[in-house]
Order: sequence, then structure tokens, then C-alpha cells
Amino acid sequence: MPIRTEPITVNIGPQHPSTHGVFRLRVTFDGEMIVDVEPIFGYLHRGTEKLAEERNYTQIVTLTDRLDYVASMTNNQAYCLAVERLMGIEVPIRGQYLRVMAAELQRIASHLVATGFLLQDLGALGTPLMYCFRERERILDLFEMLCGARITVSYMRPGGVYYDAPEDFWPALDRFLDYMPSYLDELEQLLAENEIILVRVRNVGNLPLDRLIACSASGPILRASGLAWDWRKADPYDVYDGLEFDVPVGTNGDNLDRFWVRMQEMRQSLRIVRQCVEQMPPGPVRAELPLVLRPPKGAESYGRVESPKGELGFYLISDGGISPYRCKIRSPSLLNLTMIKDLLIGWKLADMIVNLGSIDINMGEVDR
Repeated sequence: MPIRTEPITVNIGPQHPSTHGVFRLRVTFDGEMIVDVEPIFGYLHRGTEKLAEERNYTQIVTLTDRLDYVASMTNNQAYCLAVERLMGIEVPIRGQYLRVMAAELQRIASHLVATGFLLQDLGALGTPLMYCFRERERILDLFEMLCGARITVSYMRPGGVYYDAPEDFWPALDRFLDYMPSYLDELEQLLAENEIILVRVRNVGNLPLDRLIACSASGPILRASGLAWDWRKADPYDVYDGLEFDVPVGTNGDNLDRFWVRMQEMRQSLRIVRQCVEQMPPGPVRAELPLVLRPPKGAESYGRVESPKGELGFYLISDGGISPYRCKIRSPSLLNLTMIKDLLIGWKLADMIVNLGSIDINMGEVDR
């Protein structure tokens, strides 16, 4: 016979490391079972959208780096696509290949962070997280060769990319592409065959597909529940329509499937980067543009990419000036958090930490 207990409300965060940023959860428990959840945002609010309306179109690139700060390249890419559609700018083919290559390397780096912190939330005490960070450092070394920065890169610009890759970049990239598949095999084997991990993630945190669609969720958490939806396939941008890759799809929508989808996406990203290297044409990497961009008055555009966390979009409206009249960001971390009650209610406190880690949020783009 179960013991009847009084419900108790507990604050988790905004400083708790398992909230993956300054994110507060007000959780009501009946014993160890979660009966209600209230997410509370706003502790990191930066006003990015309003700041963007006071800067010229090129300066805004630096703001995008600081949204999802473990996926700066894809942030740059989404914003640049919006500006290019606003002004009808055509990006040189080599610039498009460099963009896609950088974005896919960034996807691998972001998924390594997501996987490492999921294991940390499972109680792995740092070692697997450091293994993932070690491989991420190899990618950041490549970014440093590309643009001189490692995290807030500002590599992509309206019209292309800022610099072409230096000569010593290509041998370093080849070494990474040769090495990384064996590491992913090792990482997946260590996790997928660990009985303790499997008990904590299999059939835990299941998210039904119809609820995900209703909440406008996207990215790996949507694909883990069975829908092969990826903007790189549905509405190709840059040179994705000329590249071959698969969209990994799960079946149960649980923590295990979300981990598995990210592992397979890293393999597909390596496949895409190899094709970019093989197909890379000569030529300019950036369109010739005026120093200060001035789109036509009344023009509006929406640029979106399949970021590591889902659909990232920028909506811009021009009033004919050097700054956008309106900049609105559609951030996947915020939209994916609309599933928080479905994800947590009915599970225990220990499951809550893992479930939250499995959706891979970044508070930089939630409190934008």
C-alpha cells in the first residue's frame, strides 16, 4: 500500500548545473514523483533582438554568436541567409561550400557537448564529458585556423564567409575526418552497452510525436520520435541540395533515441564534410558588397537553418536604413522547452535531470 504524502514544491536553479544554464524550475513533488512543473526564464535576458535593431547588418553577426554559444557557426549561417534574402545577394559557390562545411563541423561539436553533459547528468562524474570535450577541441582548433576564434567565431558574413581556408587547414581537416569515425564508434559502444545507462534512458522521458508537432518542436527531439523532418532536406539552403546524407529517425522518442539520433547525425555530418572537401570549387568566397548594407524599404525576409537543436530562424524587416527595423529570432531551445510538462510530469527527480539534459537546451537563445 503506497504511503500518502503531502506535496512539496522545490526550486531547482537558476544556478543548478543540471539546468544547463540560468534556468529555474519550480517543481511540485508527491514523494519523489513530479506532479507539476513551472519553468521560469529571464535570468540571462540580453535583449539581443533590440540590440540588433541598433546595429548595422554586418555588426549583428557578432550578436548571433552569443545565442547558442556552442553552435556559433549555424547561428551565423541563419542570420546571413536572412540578410541575403532581404537584399537578393547571391553567395559564391565556394563560399557556400565553406559555410556548409563549417556548419556541419559545428553540429558535431554541439552534439558532443550534448552527449557529454547527458552523461554528466547521469552521474558519470566528468570522465565521459572530458572525452567529448577533447574531441570538440579538435574542431575548435580547425575553427581557429579558419577565422582566429574558437567559440564566438563571426566567420560567416552576408555574402559568404570572411576568409578562405588557409593551406594548412586542409591537412588538419583530413586528419580529423580519418580519426573521428573510430572515436564515435568507441563512444557509442561504451554507452549503448552500459547496463546502468540503458536502465536510466530506455523508455524514460518518452515524447509523443503529435504533442511535439503541436508544440512546434524541431531538431533531434522531433526526429527521435519518428518524424524525418530536417530543413536541409525539406528546404535546402546553400549547397545542401547537391550533397548526399541521411536523416536519422528514432521510434520511441525516449532519452535513448535522442542520444542515438545525435550520434548518427554526427556520422552524417562527417559524410557531408567529406563531400564538401571533395567538391570544393575554386573561386571567391564572398560577394562584393558595399561596406554598409542598406536593404530596400519595406523588404522582409526569413532565413532558417537546421541548427544542432532544431529550426533556427531570423525574421528581418527593413525600413531602408542601415539597421533592421525589426529583428525576430525563432530559437529552437525555447520552442523545445514548451514540452517541459510532458517531459517531466510523472517521472522522479533523478529522471528529471536526465530528461532535461536529453533535450539539449542553451539558455543563450532562450533568454535572447
